[in-house]
Amino acid sequence: MSSVNSGHSAEAGGSGSSHHCQMNPGGRSQPAVAEDESRTGVAKTIRVVLGEDSFLAREAIEGVLERAQGIELVAARGDLDSLREAIEQTRPDLVITDIRMPPDNSDEGIRLAAELREEYPEIGVVVLSQHAQPAYATLLFEQGSERRAYLLKESLKNQAELSRALRTVADGGSVVDPIVVEQLVDARRRRDDSGLDTLTPRELEILALIAEGRSNAAIAEEIVVTKRAVERHINSIFLKLDLRDAEDVSRRVMATLLYLSRETA
Repeated sequence: MSSVNSGHSAEAGGSGSSHHCQMNPGGRSQPAVAEDESRTGVAKTIRVVLGEDSFLAREAIEGVLERAQGIELVAARGDLDSLREAIEQTRPDLVITDIRMPPDNSDEGIRLAAELREEYPEIGVVVLSQHAQPAYATLLFEQGSERRAYLLKESLKNQAELSRALRTVADGGSVVDPIVVEQLVDARRRRDDSGLDTLTPRELEILALIAEGRSNAAIAEEIVVTKRAVERHINSIFLKLDLRDAEDVSRRVMATLLYLSRETA
């Protein structure tokens, strides 16, 4: 994979600063990918634009992406404005972005994801965070979880898992770092009126896997049960928690995350 238009000269003065699970909604991939694979037997190359204000972190992430199969880094930028410009110029498949970047170093990555949902819904966004911050994860998925991922930078250590996560998002799926899910579940269980106390240990395990973005088939493989058994457990979970069950796994991820993060009265 080649790295093009990394923009180092414009960014060098910039300052700043697990594993994860993946799914394909309903087991379906996007038509462009399916067509490319059917013709060539090779998955479509994913074109990526990177947003990271720390020069050292940006260099490290670029190195990981350059070694990843099927990933082409087309631009790397160190602030929100130049990142927007690179996206407009290159129209990538994915944007990988830090949460905080100049000019304000607040929540630029989350806001960018919301903007792209409106302007370019076909572009996936992978938000990288230094620390597990469930509130930002919830904000990221609030307007829809399709083509969205929230990962810890620690995830970059596992190149194979990162590549699978990027392809999952490019194919329309959702990925959430399990450390973030664990924190959400623990916080929710500490609330006095949490409905989680009505779930069995197996149902709690499955709920966490749903929130991470696992499909029914992936959950069945993980906990070594049949897919039909997983479906029965999920129906029970959604009934107990009064969540709307949906065939679209991404919508299911969003509903679960919103439930876990919801403040009680």
